[in-house]
Amino acid sequence: MHDWKRSFYAIWAAEFIALAGFATTTPIIPLRLMAMGLTEATGLNFWAGLTQAGAALGMMLFAPIWGSLADSYGRRLMLLRAMFGGAALIGLMALATEPWQLAALRTLQGCVTGTTAAGTVLTASIVPEKEAGYRLGLLQMAIYLGSSTGPLLGGVVSDAFGLTANFAATSALLLAAGLIVTRFVREEFEPKPRSGSVLRNAAPDFSPLRGNPLLGSLMGVVFAAQFAAAVVTPMLPLFVVKLTGGLSGAGSVSGLIISAGSVSGAVAAALIGKVSGRLGYGRTLLACMIGATVFTVPQGFVSTPWQLLWLRLAAGVFLGGTMPSVNALIATSCARDRQGSAYGLSSSMSSAGAALGPAVGATLATVAGYPSVFFATSAILGAIGFAVAASMRRRGPAAA
Repeated sequence: MHDWKRSFYAIWAAEFIALAGFATTTPIIPLRLMAMGLTEATGLNFWAGLTQAGAALGMMLFAPIWGSLADSYGRRLMLLRAMFGGAALIGLMALATEPWQLAALRTLQGCVTGTTAAGTVLTASIVPEKEAGYRLGLLQMAIYLGSSTGPLLGGVVSDAFGLTANFAATSALLLAAGLIVTRFVREEFEPKPRSGSVLRNAAPDFSPLRGNPLLGSLMGVVFAAQFAAAVVTPMLPLFVVKLTGGLSGAGSVSGLIISAGSVSGAVAAALIGKVSGRLGYGRTLLACMIGATVFTVPQGFVSTPWQLLWLRLAAGVFLGGTMPSVNALIATSCARDRQGSAYGLSSSMSSAGAALGPAVGATLATVAGYPSVFFATSAILGAIGFAVAASMRRRGPAAA
């Protein structure tokens, strides 16, 4: 096996383990706050929202910094920073006794971690260009699968050993992921610091965006894909309650619908990544944006949870296919020694979508009803699709 393949499969395994670890803890945090004595009357919703928003905001602000440092000091080093740093911070969460401590540690987690962006840029830098779409699709599959497996693991660990053990388990998973990268991943990239000062090298580098409208459109796609998920997912259980006419069984049905979209996205990421290199990354991305828009609109008109399930499955296929094409286009549309900065900016846009989406979804659902959440999401996906098409026309056949 070529060295780059061994490194890639090690990154794949490490990303799966790391994302499963993060997803193991995130759903447990509101329960941990309740165990601290918080109720709705004493600020449970406030602190739960703050811990979620703090992590997303921290990642949004620091992702471009880590991206610049990746170009200056190496991509493997940044992946190790994200995994070992996450292991330390989540381990400390097991010791938190006050809500503010948990919120502060979650915000620091957002600032320090970012394994998805670090793993993506490392993969893009070690695989041959003709393999980029396929390998980035497989990596996206690992991310989806890890995110889908984590909540189930978290529930089992919490029920069997308690909430505190959940944080310890996540810390152990991230530590294991970091050790896999340490042992099996090698990179041949030669860092080129912009200056002799670490602080100057850490300054976000926006140069890849200059004179590159396609890259700007791709940042919009990343934002839209994450925003679309973040707008809908928190509101989906409440929409299911409305469709079923009560709470009985709504939790399991909602979980099934959310998991179905994640699984279809994981499978699509691998399959579409496999063929996107032959069809053209630009054409594949445009087709996925159109498909996601087409299957999101009717979700606002459903009358049963099962109709919603099938539409979420179909939309998940196209949303899952967007990221391998986006990441491959980012890799091929900017200089190799600036890919870290480009993926750092991409991660920042993704975090911005994750932070803004829930607030917009809650506002729309309150003001205009649950169906409006799906209509707004489809409008954003369609608008970004038009922007991609316009950028492709300006750049000609090379963009396709």
